[in-house]
Amino acid sequence: MKAAVLREVNQPLTIEEIAVSKPKSHEVLVRTVACGVCHSDLHYIEGKYAAPLPTVLGHEAAGVVEAVGSEVRGFKPGDHVISCLSVFCGHCEYCTTGRPFSCQNPEVARDSGEEPRLAEPNGGDMNQFYSLSAFAEMMLVHEHALVKVRDDMPLDRAALIGCGVTTGFGAVVNTAGIEVGSTVAVIGCGGVGLSAVNGAAIAGAGRIVAVDIKGTKLNLARHFGATDVVNAAETDPVEAVREMTGGGVEYAFEALGLKQTSEQAFRMLRASGVATVIGMVPEGQTIEVHGADLLDDKVLRGSNMGSNRFRVDMPRYVDFYLDGKLKLDDMISQRIGLDRINEAFEEMKAGEVARSVIVFDG
Repeated sequence: MKAAVLREVNQPLTIEEIAVSKPKSHEVLVRTVACGVCHSDLHYIEGKYAAPLPTVLGHEAAGVVEAVGSEVRGFKPGDHVISCLSVFCGHCEYCTTGRPFSCQNPEVARDSGEEPRLAEPNGGDMNQFYSLSAFAEMMLVHEHALVKVRDDMPLDRAALIGCGVTTGFGAVVNTAGIEVGSTVAVIGCGGVGLSAVNGAAIAGAGRIVAVDIKGTKLNLARHFGATDVVNAAETDPVEAVREMTGGGVEYAFEALGLKQTSEQAFRMLRASGVATVIGMVPEGQTIEVHGADLLDDKVLRGSNMGSNRFRVDMPRYVDFYLDGKLKLDDMISQRIGLDRINEAFEEMKAGEVARSVIVFDG
């Protein structure tokens, strides 16, 4: 099958033919229909996070089941599915206490002595990324990496739910648990940030301030539910947010993965406020806060994939979209073929797109 392979950090992905195995007992073979180009993948291309190489990146995907293993009961060929990198085992301490997003899932990969799921055509190693590797025409995954969705859900939009929507929306309603009428600020209006804005609007936030340096993204944020916008290229975003909200917001969300904006999110809070860092701050970097601010009961916390229970959350997000509440159509900046994946990452770095979606032929 055709796949986009990362062989060397800070080098373009190469489009290659690689081998894919057949599903074992609890595995599912999925024909990839669409995959979003996510900033998390870029972190690994740029070496800000480490992954064993060579590997096939990609994790925000939707497709159609082609074949299932002998012990799979919840899926059958023809099912429409969304993948999720929060693969769960189902019986560890995290899974059994309602936190499957923190599962360390040691059992969902094949053992080292078994035939690998992915391989070079000559039999060499090809590493699977987050147990998914979705920049490929096929995904061979554990059944606990998938959720079945309605057949009437367009799969190019369903793919966005696989990461960006679940991460942003989930951070608002699951991780932070905002209240109706609360004040919210969202820093960064890419796919994850727009999902946070949309989620805050659906959850009933009273005021939603979107912060970005691109006017086009701020205009998009208004469409997704922002009541106010701040162009951080023209003004101090912390002072602007604090002034327009009378002293700061109750909830702030950082959706860029930067040290500076993570610290800004904390500084935007009023007393007893909560700042949630959604973005992936590069490995080795630290975030600094003023110790005295902790005396005001302020909280800085992280969020792992929107604290999701994806087999419950994702079908609900699908319903929200089909009911006209979740605005996925406007999140897609462009649909491209796999051969344009490196261009999509360059456009992402320039900050010009909300989400590029790879659509596979067939």
